[in-house]
Amino acid sequence: MDRHIKIIATLGPGTETYEAVKELVASGAKIFRLNFSHGGRDFFSKMVEIIRRLESETGLTLTVLQDLSGPKIRTCDVGLGAIEVSKGTEVLLGTSDKAEAATEPFICLDIPEMYHGVKVGDPVALSDGMIRFNVVAIEDEHLIRLQATNSGMCPPRKGITFPGTVTPLAPLTEKDKADLAIGLELGVDVVAMSFVQKPEDIRNLRTEMAKHGKQLPIVAKLERTAALACLEEILEEADGIMVARGDLGLELDLAELPVAQKRIIKACNKAGKPVIVATQMLLSMVNSPMATRAETTDVANAILDGADCVMLSEETAIGRYPGETVRFMRKIAYETESYLFESGQADLERGVAKEHPSTFLAYAAAMLAGKTNAKAIVCHSTSGATSRLLSSCRPKQSVYALSSNHTVRHFTNLSWGVIPAIPLDVLHDHQERAEVFVRQSPAFAEGDIVIITAGQPERGRSATQTNVVKLYEKQSKEEG
Repeated sequence: MDRHIKIIATLGPGTETYEAVKELVASGAKIFRLNFSHGGRDFFSKMVEIIRRLESETGLTLTVLQDLSGPKIRTCDVGLGAIEVSKGTEVLLGTSDKAEAATEPFICLDIPEMYHGVKVGDPVALSDGMIRFNVVAIEDEHLIRLQATNSGMCPPRKGITFPGTVTPLAPLTEKDKADLAIGLELGVDVVAMSFVQKPEDIRNLRTEMAKHGKQLPIVAKLERTAALACLEEILEEADGIMVARGDLGLELDLAELPVAQKRIIKACNKAGKPVIVATQMLLSMVNSPMATRAETTDVANAILDGADCVMLSEETAIGRYPGETVRFMRKIAYETESYLFESGQADLERGVAKEHPSTFLAYAAAMLAGKTNAKAIVCHSTSGATSRLLSSCRPKQSVYALSSNHTVRHFTNLSWGVIPAIPLDVLHDHQERAEVFVRQSPAFAEGDIVIITAGQPERGRSATQTNVVKLYEKQSKEEG
């Protein structure tokens, strides 16, 4: 059985050689994340070159995902060193001009906009949530008093968040605009946007792309409670979603995170859009060749919930066992997907709402594939929409998505169970393209049944939505 879940591996110092990336591909990773919070142009250029070389050598579709930094809000260093706090300790948080006059422990945050709208009682999280505070007084316009709710060290230059509030900083920073220009020049396939709070954020990124004469698929990273409040609107605007559990876990009560993950995945499945689950999936494998039982269960549950992709971050970027980590994730996927199909949990009914004819035809094709025990589903999908609809039906069969468009092929690679492929461009007829692909592909043997879906363009029209579903049997000679 083909593994349907897609594995995303983040590249970094631990995987910056051709041999290391080749091992990741051989182990099962097909999508590679370039984290623009770390590394420079030379590193990213080298990585894209390696991925394209491997793509050419293996014949596989390998997708490059550019992850923009977004406004990571950090404290600044005013030379006061690290502060040790105990539960109940009060500290001041203010702009650098307030530091000299401070006679109490002081943390510097030199972003004046962040103080607007802060109220007594609001939570504040420092150092990825390791230290938590509550606002106990507003001392001045850019100076607030915090009280620690736990103990620990507060060094400078650490990330700080104001959980539950709408951040006044736009998610597309000047750094992101410069990084986007680099990514588009290097030829990335998909762009992930950090700290999305509303659909306009996605539209702003599209406008920025247009300045470079390009339009790539955009994955919205959900890290703010404000984004959860308008999830449906963001889903309409974005091409895919990432459940970024690191920062989202700071915004929510941690006990709320698993249910939030399930709700987001369910909404994405219904909308027929790919969803990525990320952060600390197999974190212990950064330093250990073995994962924990909890991590193993976490990956399996993400797959059972309906995730299209599971993502590795530090595990492959700086970890000591990148190849082993991907292979273990693949093994979990194999066991989980076997259970999904034997238990009937990958039920067609979990897919998208069948309101449109093309949606209904995708559902019918998936059902027909199941009833006939077909080898695969082959669809000719100009925009990739049909392959995503088929994927959301969660058929047991792989979905071969034929598209002449490089960008479409590389984005369909993010959808569960979808294998991108290039059709013969000499044929205008989409159905015939699909049949020729089956006849020529070594993936299918004589006598194999394949379900074909295609859009047959009417005369005078260059494109149409899916309007054909056909049961096709591969024969040794062309059907007469």
